[in-house]
Amino acid sequence: MRRIVDLSVSIEEDIKDPLPFSIRYETHEEGAEFGAKLVGVTPDDFPERKGLAGEFLSLTSHTGTHVDAPWHYWPTSEGKQARTIDEMPLEWFFNDGVVLNFTEKPAGYAVTVADLQEKLKEMDYQLKPYDIVMIRCDADKKRYEPSYSEIHVGVTAEATLWLIEQGIKVMGTDGWGWDTPLSIQAADYLNNPRPGVLWAAHFAGKEKEYCQIEKLANLDQLPSFGFKVSVFPVKIKGASAGWTRAVAIIDEMK
Repeated sequence: MRRIVDLSVSIEEDIKDPLPFSIRYETHEEGAEFGAKLVGVTPDDFPERKGLAGEFLSLTSHTGTHVDAPWHYWPTSEGKQARTIDEMPLEWFFNDGVVLNFTEKPAGYAVTVADLQEKLKEMDYQLKPYDIVMIRCDADKKRYEPSYSEIHVGVTAEATLWLIEQGIKVMGTDGWGWDTPLSIQAADYLNNPRPGVLWAAHFAGKEKEYCQIEKLANLDQLPSFGFKVSVFPVKIKGASAGWTRAVAIIDEMK
């Protein structure tokens, strides 16, 4: 038997995301008005003056559960022009999943290489190339709270590069972002202005090519490993990211 777990948050205005977003729902009656103009008839020509419902959205490609492309991090990656989301190989986005549980760490904690190695040792698991590694901190459970974008566990640049060195091409988090929360980055930098503080893990993509998934959900419903993950990004030409309906696929005994 096969169980599918939804790893995506919905695209909705109620989520407390600081990125700009709006959605307007078109009713069936409005759909009749619009459809009439398209096909050269009148709204009365539709049954009960009802056409097709629809939605009009204004959002960034980083709204909701999405995959960041190397182009998001810097104009170049590994000495070449960074690839956009439509240029990424699809083979990266359907692979074995691994969940690293850092729910014991406080909000704003920065995961180190040693943390990753210790967690993998506890799990008795060795990473292999193209595993999709996901950091669990359960920030998704608070996505309707004002503090949503500031409560996740982040990952250091060194830990990000270490994952890439293990052959990991796609890594993700159920937090708002891959780096530590912006307020922590800003406070650290303002206290001691220096390179390597602001979006340090993102900027790791300048050195090594990788993709990250942000705003995952329901990682608490997964085992640590032994399942597949599908995170195919929407194909937006020249874009720095693409939305994904992330899912885990778990084969279970009958």
